[in-house]
Amino acid sequence: MTRLWNDPADFADEMIEGFVAANERYVRRVTGGVVRSTVSPVGQVAVVVGGGSGHYPAFGGLVGQGLAHGAAMGNLFASPSTQQVYSVAKAANNGGGVFLSYGNYAGDVLNFDAAQERLRDDGIDCESLAVTDDIFSAGREELHKRRGITGDLTVFRIAAAAAEAGADLTEVTRLAGLANGRTRSFGVAFSGCTLPGADHALFSVPEGRMAVGLGIHGEPGIDETGIPTADELAELLVSRLLEEVPHGIEIAGARVVPILNGLGSLKYEEMFVVYRRIAQLLTEAGIDIVDPHVGEYCTSFDMAGTSLTLFWLDDELESLWDTPVDTPAYRRGSVVPAERADATTSTTAALTDVPPTDAASREVASTVQAVLNVIETTVDLHVDELGRLDSIAGDGDHGIGMQRGSRAAKAAGTAAFAAGAGAETVLAQAADAWSDRAGGTSGALWGLILGQVALRLEDTGRPAPEAVALGVAAAAKSVMSYGKAELGDKTMVDVLVPFSEALARSIDGEETLADAWSAAATVATTAAAATADLMPRMGRARAHGKNSVGTPDPGAYSLALIVNAISTVLSAAPADSTLERTHS
Repeated sequence: MTRLWNDPADFADEMIEGFVAANERYVRRVTGGVVRSTVSPVGQVAVVVGGGSGHYPAFGGLVGQGLAHGAAMGNLFASPSTQQVYSVAKAANNGGGVFLSYGNYAGDVLNFDAAQERLRDDGIDCESLAVTDDIFSAGREELHKRRGITGDLTVFRIAAAAAEAGADLTEVTRLAGLANGRTRSFGVAFSGCTLPGADHALFSVPEGRMAVGLGIHGEPGIDETGIPTADELAELLVSRLLEEVPHGIEIAGARVVPILNGLGSLKYEEMFVVYRRIAQLLTEAGIDIVDPHVGEYCTSFDMAGTSLTLFWLDDELESLWDTPVDTPAYRRGSVVPAERADATTSTTAALTDVPPTDAASREVASTVQAVLNVIETTVDLHVDELGRLDSIAGDGDHGIGMQRGSRAAKAAGTAAFAAGAGAETVLAQAADAWSDRAGGTSGALWGLILGQVALRLEDTGRPAPEAVALGVAAAAKSVMSYGKAELGDKTMVDVLVPFSEALARSIDGEETLADAWSAAATVATTAAAATADLMPRMGRARAHGKNSVGTPDPGAYSLALIVNAISTVLSAAPADSTLERTHS
């Protein structure tokens, strides 16, 4: 289990701070992650990688000469936010464009895609690629749905080697895609991992059993079998991967980089025993082994498990693979040391320009503050339960992510209110802070929800209840568009849509906002409970399949908790500070 932490919500930030302090010759801290502390050639494509924390050396440990120029580092098992990716990419940019790469998970796709659009809007050429090497996470007919695990390393390294050789952004993207298409991985686990502050692992494997097809975010695996001998495990890993040889490759005579990856607590000595047989099997199949790797390259905290990656080379890829690399956690060959960069640190700008407001909007803003306070209190009260639910139907980080987001939202809203902001700006600042600090899919979606409601509040006047209903409806539409989820997919949409519809009906029926919200909150509670019966079709819970049936979706459950808590604020607020119906 994980033993050392202070506040679990601060773990990722404190981990990054310590990582940078220990590796200043390689990296420097910027908002959202790290970039190289050495100078890169002007005009060189910047390779920026990233994902959730908890997978060291991925992702910060792979930043340095010959490999990544920067890493966006999200919360534990949660994707970095759009702002984090954007910030790291801006800091890493050398004038030759930015190539973004990450594992294929819903939150990462959402946030990296959004950051890519922001970079392009700034006039920075940007391309991206989601790594899809995990053969057990989707069938051959759905390669685009596969997860990215240890194969991240091969794609990142080829992209960076191409950039180092002077390739332009189009060529870097092409070669990274070629590497992704020729990388296959498969993993097993003997026990789950434990997030800081949790009192149990995200999943358990019965004594004497082994989970097959695990994920690196605590996903328990698609199948289960008895624990094999070391040789039997090697035979399982190799046989499955040789059934998944990329199209057009002949096994006999192929040149392959094998990567046997430890997931956190499997000992190197054990992996060497397993690799001994892997090498024999590959050789017997007529494969030429190139630069074998045995070690930790993409972990999952303290998970006891291992994965095997086979990277099928061609002449083009092999020449790039030989590029020297020097990073905190991964070194190959010998690089010529580069000059140290100016050690400046990027910080998040404070609110300095407050839009004009009036007394009416300031009164509403005080209610917004109360709402943000009760959201934080509610999340703190239920953080362990949210994490427990997510360990069954997700990856265990929902409680920590919601806690980071709600705390940041309250702090940003409080600062904006103290600066004299009106209702729209207070809630908009809270929305941005939530998205940025929480990261992951839920962080992005809560940022959207609060942001859409904020637009309808405005910074002057007291908006009618209809405006709030329109804001919630717009939030539901945005979440469905952005997250690609529909009713029945077992996500927060299964609560947000019925809540929005119930709120609009009550307000159309001339109910006060407080009464309409209360009625809609009851609908939300019922809808959240009903998600327990659904089979997940979106996000990381999809990989859990039937394992999550019987457990409500964590995002749906937390949304229902929050709208019910907000109902108490609206019911108790003075009439002149609520968003109640006004007649002219």
